[in-house]
Amino acid sequence: VQLQASGGGLVQAGGALRLSCAASGSIFSISVMGWYRLTPGTQRELVASIASGGSTNIADSVKGRFTISRDNAKNTVYLQMSSLKPEDTAKYYCNADLQKVAGGVFFRYWGQGTQVTVSS
Repeated sequence: VQLQASGGGLVQAGGALRLSCAASGSIFSISVMGWYRLTPGTQRELVASIASGGSTNIADSVKGRFTISRDNAKNTVYLQMSSLKPEDTAKYYCNADLQKVAGGVFFRYWGQGTQVTVSS
């Protein structure tokens, strides 16, 4: 199983970016997909997560600016980021809790991370 993240880059404050993360390989079912971010010297922060049914959990720090969505048919999760601030600068990691076979345990897989840099 692989999670391939894309969409990061350099943007000015107030701008927008859309991150994508596609899961591929031997996948039977995906429950929760989400995004975390990490900056040097800080703890990993949950940015947003979305369950298979569509319910979401958004961090207070990005609420109203970021939106998470997913395409279950494509095993892909998206993070639409708007009104970006310099403090959003971080490496963003996607994850997916998935079963590889029916009846198997759910295991969390991680993407490789994509850098988002917001200039002031």
